[in-house]
Amino acid sequence: MKKSNTAVRIIVSVIAIPLIIGACLLGKYYFLSFISIIGLISYHELAEMTKNKHVSPIRSIGYVSILALTVNSYLRFIDNYELTLIIALCVTLVELFRNRGSAIYNIGATFIGIFYIGLFLSSVVAIREFYAQYESFYQRGAYLIISVMVSIWICDSAAFFGGSALGRHKLFKRVSPNKSWEGAVFGFIAAIGSMILARATVLDFLSVNDAVFIGVIVGSVGQLGDLVESLIKRDAGVKDSSNLIPGHGGVFDRFDSLIVSAPVVFLYLKYFVKI
Repeated sequence: MKKSNTAVRIIVSVIAIPLIIGACLLGKYYFLSFISIIGLISYHELAEMTKNKHVSPIRSIGYVSILALTVNSYLRFIDNYELTLIIALCVTLVELFRNRGSAIYNIGATFIGIFYIGLFLSSVVAIREFYAQYESFYQRGAYLIISVMVSIWICDSAAFFGGSALGRHKLFKRVSPNKSWEGAVFGFIAAIGSMILARATVLDFLSVNDAVFIGVIVGSVGQLGDLVESLIKRDAGVKDSSNLIPGHGGVFDRFDSLIVSAPVVFLYLKYFVKI
């Protein structure tokens, strides 16, 4: 069974990775559509998981809000603060007219889905569009977001194999009993190393310090993002967010590290990187 599952994972990866890279390179509405789909499916998976806790988030507002946040990060049709105010107001008022269990849990789950998934993922679009003001630099955003994603994948793989081989000390037993500090250190080092390698090949517009710092973000915050999703799944009593992707679980499972690390990477770019 393990060999069969590994083969399925490899086949899915071989198909999916070129499509993801293609969306990154094309950018604009292609990448916006890709991230919007990731956000909508992840929100749906989260909403399905909350059923196990007898919670009923406001799905319609959740879907619309995630679209609004991701599209706004590209088109910038409204100030983000004003948009979040509108979303929060809508969620609060709509729940008043529902009668589906705990209003506190429903509102909380809706906000978690919208802001943890939607707002955080909108920063992925912002990273891709970071250099859009200069047409000749536009593809820099593609190389950067691809490098971040690859760094996350390498970090995950290094953490898994390093932890499997040398893991002795549990990292966060109540959340993910199979993860170890040794694996986390392997992942952390691999994330930094992969970003340094990316800087030497496709990210020559960044300084070495910038590449190292982004690697630190991926290797630390990215792994924390994985633990956050594991905490949610453990609370919901499920192994995977869904079975949508053969051999890989759900979309939320595949992009949990990117969801949490992307806002930190974007803030670093905005305040510390010179174009």
